[in-house]
Amino acid sequence: MAEKKSLDSEYFKKVYEANDDPWDFETSEYESKKYEATLASLPKKEYENALEIGCSIGVLTELLAKRCKQLLATDVSDKALEQAKKRCADEENVTFQKLSFADELPSNDYDLIMISEVAYYLSPSDWESSIKKLYKNLAVQGNIALIHWLPIVHDYPQTGDEVHHSFARVMEGKMKNVFSSRAENYRIDVWEKLVIS
Repeated sequence: MAEKKSLDSEYFKKVYEANDDPWDFETSEYESKKYEATLASLPKKEYENALEIGCSIGVLTELLAKRCKQLLATDVSDKALEQAKKRCADEENVTFQKLSFADELPSNDYDLIMISEVAYYLSPSDWESSIKKLYKNLAVQGNIALIHWLPIVHDYPQTGDEVHHSFARVMEGKMKNVFSSRAENYRIDVWEKLVIS
């Protein structure tokens, strides 16, 4: 069976045209508890240079900014980015950039890359190639945090578990898992880049 294609910018444009906060990031108790668990999972109190892939309307971005000296938050949706910029207007350490995950990745040396509820929008092959690009842009002993919804969503090319399993397979011997937890509907895995001599 042919793999499902990655969801494109047109998909997200329609999602945000229908609803300013399509996943209830601002009001959902589920999201609030998940964000709290996400921040608690990060092994370092502060990060020098962080990248957030798929920041949406910036709810997690605003919280993450308190733990980062510099944070680049990215999304594919202009509408989402506009809302995120307003929300984080007082956070001088946050910059925003429009980019399409998988096709475009900013080139820098990050010590944290946050991928929350994003990777299952990519096809398995696009996700695998993205993992390798993310790894190249991660500082030694830097962290990649993966947080994903677990129930099947028929629109999405992958499930949360598939995303996390393929990451572990591709990064075997290159990164180590330093945090892993599973709630009823989501899982968190935090990885650290190994020193390879």
